[in-house]
Amino acid sequence: MSIVLKKGLRKPTAANVIYLIKSGTDLKGTPLTADEIDFVRKQHRAKHQVVELNRYKNMAYVVYGDLLGTRETRLETWRKNGNSTQHMIKKAQIERVVVVPVVANKEEVLAFTEGLMLGNYQFLKYKGDANKLRNSLIQVDVYMPEMEDADLDRVVLLVDAVCFARDLVNEPDSYLTAVQLSEEIKMRGEMSHAKVEIFYKNKIEALKMGGLLAVNRGSLNPPTFTIVEWRPENAVNSKPYVFVGKGVVYDTGGLSLKPANSMDTMKCDMAGGAAVAAAVHAIAQARLPVYVIGLIPATDNRPDGNAYTPGDVVMMHDGTTVEVLNTDAEGRMILADALSYAKIYDPELVIDMATLTGSAARAIGSVAMVGMKSKSDQEFDLLKKSGDLVHERIVEFPLWDEYKEMLKSEVADLKNIGGADAGAITAAKFLEHFTDYPYIHLDIAGPAFIAKRDSYRPIGGTGIGVRLLFDFIQSKVG
Repeated sequence: MSIVLKKGLRKPTAANVIYLIKSGTDLKGTPLTADEIDFVRKQHRAKHQVVELNRYKNMAYVVYGDLLGTRETRLETWRKNGNSTQHMIKKAQIERVVVVPVVANKEEVLAFTEGLMLGNYQFLKYKGDANKLRNSLIQVDVYMPEMEDADLDRVVLLVDAVCFARDLVNEPDSYLTAVQLSEEIKMRGEMSHAKVEIFYKNKIEALKMGGLLAVNRGSLNPPTFTIVEWRPENAVNSKPYVFVGKGVVYDTGGLSLKPANSMDTMKCDMAGGAAVAAAVHAIAQARLPVYVIGLIPATDNRPDGNAYTPGDVVMMHDGTTVEVLNTDAEGRMILADALSYAKIYDPELVIDMATLTGSAARAIGSVAMVGMKSKSDQEFDLLKKSGDLVHERIVEFPLWDEYKEMLKSEVADLKNIGGADAGAITAAKFLEHFTDYPYIHLDIAGPAFIAKRDSYRPIGGTGIGVRLLFDFIQSKVG
């Protein structure tokens, strides 16, 4: 259920209220009684950042933000406290609340509200008792005279985009085939007014996208290649920023079959494609004056009778030949075709996003994504800055030329795997081969799908990458 977020026009008297403060002295700015203030202070001394008060006729929540720390850590604390408050609201079965910043600036209030709303996400499509399980909260008012409606609308838009990406990632392959993924992205375009074009199998064959076609050979369902374009008349850039997202809607590993328990979550292997589509649609819906394109190659990877095999040599879209030594390294095969296709746009920068390697997940876990850059030092620094701000952080790995040696093949131009070591890096090095422009690779294998809730990031699809790409593009216009 989506939440209505709007500006409160008058100070609340009998409503359920959330007071945002930073220290005990700020409690004097609330209408709480002396006994209530004393209770809140005791709870805070016991390390509770969010304190609940049952006032019988209504509920009150006092939320402490950080006084110290960097801007980035303070904002993330507000988001996490928003999520904690949401859990209390859920238990109390509250439908409407008013947020009253006693001591918090606009940016902090927006971060709190964002965490509150992201934490309210549920995927209940396949639950028989969905109505009973549905969270109660339906409306949040923010009483802050200097808050603009446009500020709140931006939060709603961005949260909705993240939830769209989460929904796509959480959908099973029995529903979300490559064709269905493309159709979902196209339907979203009716709301965002971004242009969506879908290439079906005949067009993909005509374009000689050998990597995408090879991976699809074991599937009964055809592949797709989806282009989402936002090109406003007032764009600040003439050459587009191109985002490429991996769209493997289910990955068995192909003939290099994964162990059974490693397949349990492989519906999430299109999380990069979901993030790219959601981000471009959000950019379009926000009417940001930046020319942006999203490319999403999509298929499933299965071991059917005609599946591509270890030892095959595949001719890629750009004419490169690739010796396949592991059919479970399929993501780079479909991304490579998209990256070479991106050359037609003469892009300002290309960023790909993919659940690409277990190596990246093992290296840094689920708390960040791995990033590598080529000819894009300044843009990479700006992207990392956006990542820190929205807490979708990037850990840089090297992309040195020495890693090329691990991809040399005796029978083709490249191998599709590099060996047991440095797997995340050799995967990126493989992809770099298909670029001739400023390029950034993001491996989101760790944080894209999680088994345990992490504050406002739920179990399952997290929607990682949407807020990162949106903030990065928003920074281009101030």
